[in-house]
Amino acid sequence: MSIHSTWLAAVLIALALPVAAGIRVGVTPGALADSIEVAATEAKTQGLDVEVVEFSDWTTPNLALENGDLDLNYFQHQAFLDNALKETGYHLRSVALGILPNIGLYSEKYQSLDAIPEGARVAIASDPVNQGRGLALLETAGLIGLTPGIGWQATLDDVTANHRGLRFVEIEGPQLVRAIADVDLAQGYPAYYVNAGRADFAGSALIYSGLGDRHFAIRFVTRDDNAADPEVAAFIRLYQSSPAVRARIDAANAHDPKLYSLPWLD
Repeated sequence: MSIHSTWLAAVLIALALPVAAGIRVGVTPGALADSIEVAATEAKTQGLDVEVVEFSDWTTPNLALENGDLDLNYFQHQAFLDNALKETGYHLRSVALGILPNIGLYSEKYQSLDAIPEGARVAIASDPVNQGRGLALLETAGLIGLTPGIGWQATLDDVTANHRGLRFVEIEGPQLVRAIADVDLAQGYPAYYVNAGRADFAGSALIYSGLGDRHFAIRFVTRDDNAADPEVAAFIRLYQSSPAVRARIDAANAHDPKLYSLPWLD
């Protein structure tokens, strides 16, 4: 074979080989984005190029993934994804678990669940998904009873036992952190208190959710057609095994293990 023929064959083979283009990961700003950035930096040292794309809303990350502008997103729990798929018909799926942000029941007036009085005012999320999660925690706390088996899908109509006559106040999730002063007990998100400079209070809930709440773990989500992408799988493995990522998650949660869970370890 001539030198020219050898060169031409080499070029043709090179053109036929797949190019490792890296992956693009969609996130929302905050602790989730920070942990993904740590993983992306570490991935680069291992030869995997990861571009992190931040979105300021909870709609566009799924649209961008469906359209092929992303390879992976990391911002939503399974309940949110299920609802999005029902509304849009997108071809997306959860492929792995990420961090599980716990929720708690908080009070500025009482130091224990036993102290919650008759007729207490209880703030709870107004949206169906997060309201169900809060009601399930209230049931776990022994303060109410729910329709058997309803779990996180409960609404206020599913409250079957309320022996203390609790009065529920429905409030938008992000506003629950401000409602705490006006009620006796409130469903709360520890991360909101941490971000508001109240890390000590974030760690003072009367009860927290935990691994039993894994339906609300943040999910790594792909399209159906790239769910087995080896680069996506490699990045997820790195995220889940990296000490640096775990340290960043812990720092974002005020170094308090009550505030979060890592369900992929269970």
